[in-house]
Amino acid sequence: MFAKAFRIKSNTAIKGSDRRKLRADVAATFPMLSSEQLSEVVSNKEELNVIKLYTHKGEAVTVYADSRNPVLFEMEKMLYPTVYTLWAHPDLLPAFTTWPPVLHKLAGGADLMLPGVVVPSSGLPQIDRGTLCAITLVGNRAPVAIGIATMSTMGMLAAGMKGKGLTVLHTYMDQLWSFGDKTCPPTIVPLEEEPGTEHAEEEEPDDKKDEDKVSENSLPVDPSLSTDIGNVSLNETIESSEVGENEEPSENAAAETIGEGNLDVPQELEDSRSPHEQMDALLHQSFFHALKCKVKKSELPLLTSTFLRNYMFSCCPKGQQIDIKKSSYKKFSKFLQSMQQQKILQVKELSKGVESIVDVDWRHDSIRSFVVPEIAASESPAQDNKGADGEQMYHPPEIIPLYGISSKMAPLFQESGYKKGSTLSSSEVRSAIISYVKINELVDETNKNFVTVNPILCDCLLILLNQSEQAEISKLKWDDLLSRCLNQLQPFHQVTFAGQEPTVRKGNIDPIDITIAQRSSNKKVTIIKNLELYGLDPQAIANILQQKVQASATITTLPGTKDRAQVQIQGNQINHLAKLLLEDYQIHRKYIQGLEKAPKIGRKK
Repeated sequence: MFAKAFRIKSNTAIKGSDRRKLRADVAATFPMLSSEQLSEVVSNKEELNVIKLYTHKGEAVTVYADSRNPVLFEMEKMLYPTVYTLWAHPDLLPAFTTWPPVLHKLAGGADLMLPGVVVPSSGLPQIDRGTLCAITLVGNRAPVAIGIATMSTMGMLAAGMKGKGLTVLHTYMDQLWSFGDKTCPPTIVPLEEEPGTEHAEEEEPDDKKDEDKVSENSLPVDPSLSTDIGNVSLNETIESSEVGENEEPSENAAAETIGEGNLDVPQELEDSRSPHEQMDALLHQSFFHALKCKVKKSELPLLTSTFLRNYMFSCCPKGQQIDIKKSSYKKFSKFLQSMQQQKILQVKELSKGVESIVDVDWRHDSIRSFVVPEIAASESPAQDNKGADGEQMYHPPEIIPLYGISSKMAPLFQESGYKKGSTLSSSEVRSAIISYVKINELVDETNKNFVTVNPILCDCLLILLNQSEQAEISKLKWDDLLSRCLNQLQPFHQVTFAGQEPTVRKGNIDPIDITIAQRSSNKKVTIIKNLELYGLDPQAIANILQQKVQASATITTLPGTKDRAQVQIQGNQINHLAKLLLEDYQIHRKYIQGLEKAPKIGRKK
């Protein structure tokens, strides 16, 4: 949940009534806490802040933090302790033990698989499905993660200790831990020896059984074998995400699960292939089906995003769905790179950050030998009736404005841990500025709506004013302070297309530009530019407009560029174009420029 950076919405001190309510909620959620322990978790005197934030997946979370560390977080009216709290109260939750190398996977977003659980001689803790549990490492009772059990203890044993055991919510070394003082887990000696470790060490060299286990992607038996541990995964389906990578960790990082409530029929009996292998096979089938039956040579160069959305998705068998992150490639660009290495096609970056398929070897053995599945062949006509442009498959990109920190503005953000070149969202900028003002005690004592301008604020925000005005301005309103700060930062934007990784680019995104030009004989033409920036294929847009308005449409190279195209269609077609972009493709109006030039439709008399 916290594997990637989150956005802070607000950070305020807790009220007295809210503190009492929180204390009562903690006592009800964790009744094993004594009154003294409860006072340690929710102190009556120590400062406590309420931080409302959004995770990278948009989940709303409330975090309660003291002056040093986050101690609790709340989601969907459920309270959860952080690892900082569990280090002070290690017996607060039932605990499952795993090997130290597993921690790196968990912090990267993976869930805990049952093959990675060390079973002590006393047996596993008796829990029910949905129980909140802690995760510890062999030789140390200090929890390093918390998660929710996907099945009961009896269910785990009935499943042969295979499948997903815990859905991990928070770990040591994730972004929520980084929000605190970043201390390491203490060393807490286990209450008893873990014979599972000794047993594993005795079995390790026996008849190479463990080598077979490694090949099945189970855990290594001896945690001291650290030389090859980087090549071993928790399970066939654990995401190989690394801490700090840009790849978004999948909620199904450990996708090999035993059907909930159906432990008698293990999923692996239905398909012996791992989920990665199944998704790879689906990718290859849809890829070759699209090249063999859908893509025409005249359509090249073709945007890779358009190829995935309009062609491969439409070739996916009914009842299945392509999810790149569940494949072994993780990114569509890596999949295409693999196909390029096999000389099946050629991909080039015709414009910065935008890749296109420029050539396909139609005579390649892989394409020629591919046989379209009978089910897919029977479904093809129905899919074709939806339109070759694939407009029904289109999802508008998510566009987030960002702000880059220049060397001039860096002093304002240093205390919040940001450096020159960092890109922040508007809420992160706001939180950093508020934090700077509070830390330096710049809130005006007589009127809290104003902020006192110190030398750093003066240099960063009042540099454009003349010296006399600088001398006159000693205070700024909060809104004025924040707006000046945003204006002084460098504009960036982040674009995220469905099924792809976010792309951050400098400057503001150019809107779809619609203009009306005059041609000979007083004829008008509508010109549309910048469609590629929003993942729209100019050729597909031209085809749709041509059919709707029964007018000729042409595609020409955008003047001053080599890889951008513009659509030109006869007449003033802004009304039709507005309906297409706003209603069918659901592009926000603020990203379309020129709609006001639409002809007015008069009433018929």
